[in-house]
Parts: sequence; C-alpha cells; structure tokens
Amino acid sequence: MSDSSKALFSDHIVFVDETGDHGMTNINQDFPIFGLAFCVFKKSDYIDKVTPALRRLKFATFGHDMVVLHEHDIRKKEHAFSQMSKEPREAFLTALTQVIEAAPFTLITVIIDKRLIHPATAAEANPYHLALMFGLERVFNLLSSCGQQEYLTHIVVESRGKREDTELELEFRRICEGANEHGRGLPFRLIMADKRTNSEGLQLADMVARPVALSVLRPGQPNRAVEILQAKFWRDATGQIDNHGLKLFPEKNEGPPGSPSSPPPNG
Repeated sequence: MSDSSKALFSDHIVFVDETGDHGMTNINQDFPIFGLAFCVFKKSDYIDKVTPALRRLKFATFGHDMVVLHEHDIRKKEHAFSQMSKEPREAFLTALTQVIEAAPFTLITVIIDKRLIHPATAAEANPYHLALMFGLERVFNLLSSCGQQEYLTHIVVESRGKREDTELELEFRRICEGANEHGRGLPFRLIMADKRTNSEGLQLADMVARPVALSVLRPGQPNRAVEILQAKFWRDATGQIDNHGLKLFPEKNEGPPGSPSSPPPNG
C-alpha cells in the first residue's frame, strides 16, 4: 500500500453477515438466536490469496465464477446446487472447506440469545443493532492492536431492504459517533451491498455465520466447520476467545445495555 493511500485507509477490510431472524416477536424456538459474523481481512491477503482461491473453486465447479455462494443454497440444495449430484456436491464442499481453512482472516462473532432479553425491554431491543455495536467495538480493538485505529476501515454488509437499511445506517452512525464502550468516534465507513453482489468476502462471511451460531445453540452437536474456524477467532493475550472473537449476549440474566437487569457495560 502506498504512503498516500495508507494516510487515508487502513490495511484491513471487514465483511459482515447475519444468521437468524433479528425480530423479537414470535421467536423461533428451533433457532432463537441471532448472530453477526465479522470477517476481518488484510487487504493484501484478500487480493492475493482469498479472492483467487474462491474464484478458482468456482471455475473448477461451475465453469465460471458468476455463482454467488450462499450457505442456505448449499445446505438446501437450491439454485446452482439444485441439480448437483451427491459426489460433485461432496467434492465441492470438501474444496470449499479447504478454501475457508486456508483463507487468512480473523473472525469476530456476536451471538444474541433472544430468549434471554429482559421482557421489559424486549419490544425495543433490536438484536441486529446490539450485535453491530458489540462487533464494531471488538473490530476497533482488533485494529488498534495492529496500529490501524486511526485509519478509515470499510465495513461491508448485505442490503436487507429500504427500511432496514435506513435504520442500520442511522444505528451505525450513532455507534461510530461515540455510542460505544470507548466513548469515542470509530473510524469506520459502512458499505451496503446487494445480496447478488459477487463479493468473495461476503460469501465467506455467509459461510461461517450459521455454524458458529449452531455451536452456541447446540454445543454438544458435532460441528466440523467450527472446528476449522477455531484458528480464525480473535483471541486475547492468553489465547481466550470469549468476549473477544466470540461475544455472547445476554450473559445470565442481563438485558440490553441500560435495561433494569443489566450491569454496567463491559464490552
């Protein structure tokens, strides 16, 4: 990266994807959680390693790289995977797992258990906004550890609809203007991408969000994807991922920040 561009932009880019429903009414008891996965890439790694690897896999599998990979489509055998027979599908899954395992990125995931949100504040709680705040705080901590805290970092999310996008943009701005655990401005800029955007970073974020959420919801269930992702989680100096690469909320009976049952926020 040139000196002139380094003065403007950080060396990193962040791709974010969600899993689960962020609504607080009619909670699905089979999947009562909401999660956001933040995949933090060094731009040099993303350009030189991640993007070429995923494109090579697409060309080998489909003959072109126009397929936008979604975990749901692969799992439910829909769209590009609807006509794929067992052996080619298993070969693709094996190769995709190898691409994810080799991809150099750092993972920060926030999981909100909607069942534990305090009833007094459930109507006002927005799991997406809560997860966004916790995630951005940790992304800032990670970038600070790399000396990148003063440079502009772009946060890429999928567009979810006009109303949702407007609400998200307002909440993102509020957090970055100081409504965070640091009480300071965060040097982030939001990019909303159409779901059809062929972004390797968004596609990888989509692949990791649900497996991490399932590992929290059903900790005893075999989860090969999370075994691979263990090496990606951001860790503290002692190697712990709790409250760093993995943030669970609420903890015990705490509610959203400011609710009657919540202790002072500790990030």
